[in-house]
Amino acid sequence: MIVVTSLPDSFLQFPLSPLSDYQREKITAEPPLPTTTMDLNHAENEKGSNQEAVSAATSSDNHISTIVIIIAMQTEALPLVDTFKLTEDLNSPFPKGTPWVRYYGSYKDLNVNIIWPGKDATLGVDSVGTVSASLVTYAAIQALKPDLIINAGTAGGFKAKGACIGDVYAASAVAFHDRRIPIPVFDLYGVGLRQGCSTPNLLKDLNLKVGKLSTGDSLDMTPMDESSIIANDATVKDMEGAAVAYVADLLKVPALFIKAVTDIVDGDKPTSEEFLQNLTAVTIALGESVARVVDYISGKSISQL
Repeated sequence: MIVVTSLPDSFLQFPLSPLSDYQREKITAEPPLPTTTMDLNHAENEKGSNQEAVSAATSSDNHISTIVIIIAMQTEALPLVDTFKLTEDLNSPFPKGTPWVRYYGSYKDLNVNIIWPGKDATLGVDSVGTVSASLVTYAAIQALKPDLIINAGTAGGFKAKGACIGDVYAASAVAFHDRRIPIPVFDLYGVGLRQGCSTPNLLKDLNLKVGKLSTGDSLDMTPMDESSIIANDATVKDMEGAAVAYVADLLKVPALFIKAVTDIVDGDKPTSEEFLQNLTAVTIALGESVARVVDYISGKSISQL
């Protein structure tokens, strides 16, 4: 299979709207005044529809009330569960038989939910990867109706892009690097580029590093993956972000991506060894950064971020 390495140029030809575009949706003007009873009834219906549209559009200026934090691994989730003093939901809103876990509670003026995909029923390991991430994101949005999604987790970083162990990045854009479909337009679908929610004030005030995120279902990096990651101009790589972005975009929920570097993908050490060696310490850094982000979000609207 041929790897397409010129995708970023293609992205410019087929731009995808950022998630935050929904905040600026323009409302059409009300129709002219009617002159007949039938027209009056039609106008009332149209007026109601317009009022609903105005309400939906202006809701983006309301303070954020409910957030959902999607985290792939229990090790990454538990420090934040403690920070926000959350409780495990023993009456899960998710379908019976799924291993997905919800921790919930109030923090300042926010309803905070941490969703962890749980353990694989057969092997007992964390349910990492794009399939679990997309499923729990969809289920969480349907059940909890969040104003904002935060996908938090660990990631590999690239020293060629300036990443170091323990760095925490906010992803400006996310894409897949292992869905290679070298057919025109299908290639763009495979990469699945999505923009993160625009948060210029948050990035500036919290002094967060910014970089692009590339997602695949393998911890290691093959030469073909590397070509795609370079084409994605990625600073960090993970196993969930682009899947969360796809669902959030589909259901029009703004999404942030906060990723902490556990290993240097283009470094000298084996990825799996470096990942396990740094996981605990980097998880602490991740938790601190996510807590700062949530503190910043409190009392603000999406447009104020």
